[in-house]
Amino acid sequence: MQSSSVLTRRRVLGAAAAATGIAFVTPVPAISFAPRAVSLYNTHTGEWVRTVYWADGHYIRDAVRDINWVLRDHYTDEVRPMNAGVLDLLGMMRERLDTHEPFLVVSGYRSPATNHRLYLRHNGVASNSYHIHGMAIDLRCEGRSLPQVRGAAVSLRGGGVGYYPHSDFVHVDCGPVRYW
Repeated sequence: MQSSSVLTRRRVLGAAAAATGIAFVTPVPAISFAPRAVSLYNTHTGEWVRTVYWADGHYIRDAVRDINWVLRDHYTDEVRPMNAGVLDLLGMMRERLDTHEPFLVVSGYRSPATNHRLYLRHNGVASNSYHIHGMAIDLRCEGRSLPQVRGAAVSLRGGGVGYYPHSDFVHVDCGPVRYW
């Protein structure tokens, strides 16, 4: 009996959402209007950015451009716009870790040529990595342990999380939720 009332309630809420054009597919943190910020330090180039990249309901173009530059392929200097989902994961991880310390970036965007070269040399590199689509970052966090960084990423259920303690980084991407 209770399940039919739940179904009825769901149908009513679903119909109301459809009538108003609201889609209930975005997690609550992603629709929050609180400013989103990141602090990133590229371990290969020595460059860093600390910025609010989203405020008042929109991404800040100059801030996102600066983030994309720091996350570029450091072998080729190719820049690709990073997926907003991975930036939001970083922003939420920063909140979850309760830190203003920088994420130390091991790898952000990778050109297809760089990814192929790494794929041939290293066992853990995927041939069609999310890095080549601007959807992944390998990182650690100043002042936080790798298990803490991994735990923050896993708790968000925002995509893939890979734990590489021997290489001293955690992989986060905004693809399907999965862990390794």
